Amino acid sequence: MDKKITDSIIYIGVDDKDIDLFESQYVVPNGVSYNSYVIMDDKIAIMDTADARVTDKWFANLREALGDRKPDYLVVSHLEPDHASNIQKVAEAYPDMQIVGNAKTFNMMGQFFDIDLTDRKVVVAEGDKLSLGKHELTFVMAPMVHWPEVMMEYESTDKVLFSADGFGKFGALDTDEDWTCEARRYYFNIVGKYGAQVQAVLKKAAGLDIEKICPLHGPILTENLGFYIDKYNTWSSYQPEDEGILVACASIHGNTKKAAELLAEKLKATGVKVAFTDLCRDDMAEAVEDAFRYDRLVLCACTYDGGIFPPMEDFLHHLKAKAYQNRKLAFMENGSWAPTAARQMKAIVEGFKNIECVEPVVTIKSTLNEASEKQMDELVAALTK
Repeated sequence: MDKKITDSIIYIGVDDKDIDLFESQYVVPNGVSYNSYVIMDDKIAIMDTADARVTDKWFANLREALGDRKPDYLVVSHLEPDHASNIQKVAEAYPDMQIVGNAKTFNMMGQFFDIDLTDRKVVVAEGDKLSLGKHELTFVMAPMVHWPEVMMEYESTDKVLFSADGFGKFGALDTDEDWTCEARRYYFNIVGKYGAQVQAVLKKAAGLDIEKICPLHGPILTENLGFYIDKYNTWSSYQPEDEGILVACASIHGNTKKAAELLAEKLKATGVKVAFTDLCRDDMAEAVEDAFRYDRLVLCACTYDGGIFPPMEDFLHHLKAKAYQNRKLAFMENGSWAPTAARQMKAIVEGFKNIECVEPVVTIKSTLNEASEKQMDELVAALTK
């Protein structure tokens, strides 16, 4: 990518294509980018640092951008280590540079670094401004998107929003892939719990004249910004993005999966869009993503040790943690002598907000038979009417 985002804003981030798991849990087959920026003006501001995995490359990019100049400010949008690991090193490299953050930023900073910021702190609050010369930053507090100290910055000359983790996605910047899929997986698994807080920030952003969005992960967004903002509005309000059904299956020996695949085929035959996930084998983060994407969800699981087969139980707890709501749910259970999975799955989802449970429950005893397939046909009709 072109390192010059505008005449004055330079990209100094680094792609990480060797990482196996982002945040030690999310598969990132195309890596991830740690974005960082420099605003060159009468005074120079560095906009966040980068992960310790790319320290040397990040410093090389910073020095190339600075030339023979020194930075005046380091703006800390977010203290999570994938963005903030080099705060102490860059502060020591440029002892006259001031550190810009909000009160919560500095309350937490000592937990990560042994650094004396006496006379170096610039504490900002909602609406405060920092002039760099021709460029001026306005600070937009974004608490719990997705840490309490998060803030965004709006630069009014080039009309750029530095959006912290907002509008980010998995994937290195040289990856040629659709933004929506990996941005959705990123959003729901990392930010998804905090929809109300994202809605609050979107209301603030609506009053800004934004031409570019510079997130801390993923590509700089420069065109069709309404598309990205609309996606975030849908996701953060917990509304389904598409009409369709996710069939999520957790099967021990394959009989439940065979029945779930038949259910998916019967649903597809009605013309409805259907996605299928094997919770024992497929990426959990993608399963969560699809659950939020579609307006209906069928949970298919075995009874196990008198409870729910663990991959399904894990999936339901992921949904609970991310505030899953506003959907229709249906159930298919299997048990050779005492099927209880549906009852126990219902007990979990009844704690979700605005969930409609669709009847009938399909109950299988070991393998699908005529009676349980009749229940399945009734469920198909109920889900697609």
